[in-house]
Amino acid sequence: MTVAEKAERIIQDIRQETGTNPVRIFHNIAQKEYMSIHGPEHHILDGASLLVAYRNAGGELDLEAALERLKAEGLRMPGAMCGLWGVCGAVTSMGAALAIIDGTGPLSGDGTWGDHMKFTSGAVAELGKINGPRCCKRDALLAFRQAVAYVNENYPVTLEQEEPLCTYSSQNAQCIGKRCPFHG
Repeated sequence: MTVAEKAERIIQDIRQETGTNPVRIFHNIAQKEYMSIHGPEHHILDGASLLVAYRNAGGELDLEAALERLKAEGLRMPGAMCGLWGVCGAVTSMGAALAIIDGTGPLSGDGTWGDHMKFTSGAVAELGKINGPRCCKRDALLAFRQAVAYVNENYPVTLEQEEPLCTYSSQNAQCIGKRCPFHG
């Protein structure tokens, strides 16, 4: 299955989610048979989980248009960008979700451009403290921690927050074990 086909399945399945906890939404989709332990499909799933939770919490958003735009942005992000470009796809996906929520673009001067840069740089800094190798699940959970705090502080909605334990380590040949804040 191609990344584009996985993206279609993600968007199709995530539309059914009704909760306000983006981590639970993420887990519900991440366990599907078409999802890999690592891969660029996370560049769609992670931001889409945030968008769905935001909308379900009462955030004003045309969810169909937002998910389609997030899918398009996520498909532009190459796999392995964490190691090759020095920025994680989970973080950029959530940054894209925030840009969609706020209508931010490269010429925005309303403060959202800078706010999103602060969010993404803070989330990437948290990933940098742990070091590699990559783990798309760990990196998503760390980015969600930052994103939920950001949304709850800056928008008139409240997303549910939780501190999950990893259930993916047996599938990850490069698991860092106890260095991971989510290791069980």
